[in-house]
Amino acid sequence: MGEASNIKPLKLNVSDFSEDLLHTILELVSDGIWDWNANTGFVYRNPGWYTMLGYEPHSLENTALTWENVIHPEDYPSVMTVFDDYLHQRTPTYQTEYRCRMLDGSYLWIEDRGYVLSRNADGTVARMVGAHRSIDDKRRLLEELERRTHSLEATVEERTRELSRVNQQLQVQLEENRKLAQTDTLTSIANRYLMEKTLPQECERAQRFRRPLSLIAMDIDDFKTINDHYGHALGDAAIVQMVERVKHYVREGDLLARWGGDEFIMILPDTSLADARLLAQEIRDGLLSLPPVGEFQVTMSFGVVQRFEEEQQTGLLARADQALYRSKVAGKNVISG
Repeated sequence: MGEASNIKPLKLNVSDFSEDLLHTILELVSDGIWDWNANTGFVYRNPGWYTMLGYEPHSLENTALTWENVIHPEDYPSVMTVFDDYLHQRTPTYQTEYRCRMLDGSYLWIEDRGYVLSRNADGTVARMVGAHRSIDDKRRLLEELERRTHSLEATVEERTRELSRVNQQLQVQLEENRKLAQTDTLTSIANRYLMEKTLPQECERAQRFRRPLSLIAMDIDDFKTINDHYGHALGDAAIVQMVERVKHYVREGDLLARWGGDEFIMILPDTSLADARLLAQEIRDGLLSLPPVGEFQVTMSFGVVQRFEEEQQTGLLARADQALYRSKVAGKNVISG
């Protein structure tokens, strides 16, 4: 007994484990564990995280975007507010509840907790770990109790169903109206309203996760001349023909929007200036095979820019417009930026 009392308890910290060993251990944990290396953008998620949402283990990209994409759109703003408050040390803890989209398209309520393990010299997060835990049963029980409370009388229940049907019809109509309000009537792509709504969100996301964000401003060359020679009907047809070709180059996550008249904007999240220029070149080359409009071959000029650190949407759009103007001055079918 005397010898045993001299044995000291073994204390282990995360730093005592290699990252590979730590992740190997987490493979055995049933809860949904995540490990975010903010400096590299790599996010490890253990099999429990994937299983909870119905996915095969390690079947999605190891980036923060994977997490963002499964958050219910209605919950996203509040989740990001809580997350940012913790990252910037405005609150001492990170804990929140929200809905995550599962593989089958349904949503699961989870509780998300996280902890910053280390920060960089400038105070920004270097590494953060956390866990997702399903609270769907609790949420569903509360919803069931609420339904029973509201169905104590048959007349009230019937009225509730009627109101629910009306509400669904209104939701469908509201969704149709929302799409109409955000869609360009001629080309069926995003309109200026949706572009100006999306760009600030992408600037905030690029700032939050320190990821690149680029824009391509595009303008049809000699469009006024085409309209003057052949009329607006043929000019509109040229716009539609051009948009259909450009849509072939829009990647998942990009947004192609009509800025006005014959001017267009492509928002390119997670895209560097070099990659954006390559994409602009592909679009320019792809337009060369379009049939001419009368005597005019439809070409475009391009202004390509990447977001500066701390730059907001107004400055980014202004620089894209300036780059496009330089292309116009330099001639037709030109890429500047």
